[in-house]
Amino acid sequence: MAVKTESFTSEELQRYGRQLTLPEFGQRGQQRLKEARVLLVGAGGLGSPAALYLAAAGVGTLGIVDYDRVELSNLHRQVLHATSMAGRPKTESATRTIGDINPHVNVETHAAQLTSANAMNILRGYDVVVDGSDNFATRYLVNDACVLLGLPTVYGSVYRFEGQASLFDARRGPCYRCVFPQPPPPGAVPSCATAGVIGVLPGIIGLIQATETIKLIAGIGDSLLGRLLLFDALEMRFRELRIRKDPACPVCGEHPAITALVDYATVCGDAPMPADSADDVDVSVQQLKAKLDAGERFELLDVRRPDELEIAKLPYTKWIELRELRERMNELDKNAEVVVYCQGGVRSARATQWLRDAGFAKAKNLAGGIDAWSVEIDPSVPRY
Repeated sequence: MAVKTESFTSEELQRYGRQLTLPEFGQRGQQRLKEARVLLVGAGGLGSPAALYLAAAGVGTLGIVDYDRVELSNLHRQVLHATSMAGRPKTESATRTIGDINPHVNVETHAAQLTSANAMNILRGYDVVVDGSDNFATRYLVNDACVLLGLPTVYGSVYRFEGQASLFDARRGPCYRCVFPQPPPPGAVPSCATAGVIGVLPGIIGLIQATETIKLIAGIGDSLLGRLLLFDALEMRFRELRIRKDPACPVCGEHPAITALVDYATVCGDAPMPADSADDVDVSVQQLKAKLDAGERFELLDVRRPDELEIAKLPYTKWIELRELRERMNELDKNAEVVVYCQGGVRSARATQWLRDAGFAKAKNLAGGIDAWSVEIDPSVPRY
């Protein structure tokens, strides 16, 4: 059935003219975009480029799930947000930017953390879910919800200089759990905040996600269903792996063990300190300052990478990079109090646990790391 030009205003015809002239796409594809409802999980590194290009392409409704606020550390990769929006909710910033790009797009915001309690209600009613999450807990939650709701998921992930993308749809092929059945254990995979990410990488992967979404909605081309696309930015190489539906998949297999959503709050990034020992192990930046001002004798241990030392460091510090700590513990006094710090308190929490397990009974973790010191004690210490 042909799509009538009356479906579009003269402004829309001009706006989308370069797409409308594509014989594979045409007015039918544009109409499908206009009627589509796409949910973006995350308005960060991946969600930003995806949102920009989906809005520009003419997707009728864009839903955005994000509960964070814009920070300066986001801006080298999260191009949906401007410096002027620092401190504002990302949903607010995204709505403003999308409105400037294409006022024909209806933006629905969900300023909440996605959980097992709300995921089904938020995802229900959308046609496609674009997963731009930055942690395993959300990724598995999105996958399971999409399988249960019968929705396709356009997947993307980034780490340092490497990225992945695929299309998961359990009705026609594999889901995320067919490839990665279970979340990694706590501490097995560092977060991007810890390991870092080159700013352009989420842009590349996010645009691949946007491309797959547009093709899926318009019904054109060969999708990434059944293929996992791998990208190495340092080598500038793409390669792909064939992936298949797993009959033993715990959520979409022949005998699924997962029939309802659960939360995976402890699988993301680095492992937290045990809850029953946190009060005894953590030291606040105010307590550290009081110790320094009083001239107390203790070891202040920095476990960050060498490049981080060039940006900022605290006084009276001994440095042993985290990856070398197990082999160099003999350089520390087991009888002394050792206060360990890193950028945000996550790596140092792990180091503190290692030290305590090795007999350093007085080892403590600086909660919030050098970043908290900069915010609460000494603003002259650079943040990064």
